[in-house]
Amino acid sequence: MVFALVLSILIKTFLAQAFYIPSGSMENTLLIGDRVMVNKLAPGPFDLHRGDVVVFVDPGDWLGDLPPDTRPQWQQTMTEVLTFVGLLPQDAGHHLIKRLIGLPGDRVACCTDKGQLTVNGEPIKEPYLKPGTDPSDVPFDVVVAPDSVWVMGDNRSNSEDSRAHLGEPGGGMVPMDNIVGRAFVVLWPADRFTLLNNPEQTFAKVPEPTS
Repeated sequence: MVFALVLSILIKTFLAQAFYIPSGSMENTLLIGDRVMVNKLAPGPFDLHRGDVVVFVDPGDWLGDLPPDTRPQWQQTMTEVLTFVGLLPQDAGHHLIKRLIGLPGDRVACCTDKGQLTVNGEPIKEPYLKPGTDPSDVPFDVVVAPDSVWVMGDNRSNSEDSRAHLGEPGGGMVPMDNIVGRAFVVLWPADRFTLLNNPEQTFAKVPEPTS
């Protein structure tokens, strides 16, 4: 049992960790209550790519004040212990999950005359968007800062993502150091088990940044 617990802690710390989805900002890709597994080796030994779904630590009070935990102290402690050893998924807490749209140096803008998002001047078709959702109801044109990424939810009309923090310190960018890892599978509920594949075709024609 001790060996199993140590192994679980090591896996959660260095390789993979489960997270709980608390909001509808990534619908319909991820639904409230989904549990996803996150590969913690990206960024690191593995690179991140445009289109990846990433979990990251709140880079600057994006979540605001979190509601107090009103559960009995023993229940809070038990949850913390089980989460620490990897037997429970990490609650959202100060973590967010969004889709990576822009890498360092990329110019991300919206929208074209046809209402499309562009990355480095290339319009992209986004099949992962929630049906009936526009690429953005907020016009923007940004160049992603070094060692940072630009993230957006799949449910664009209900996502407090990079666009909502343009005028704040950091300009809506998420530092690479804040990224916990890349979500690669929906584990639970069982009937929603699915791999979170990167939509490679969406970004296939995007050129590398010129500066």
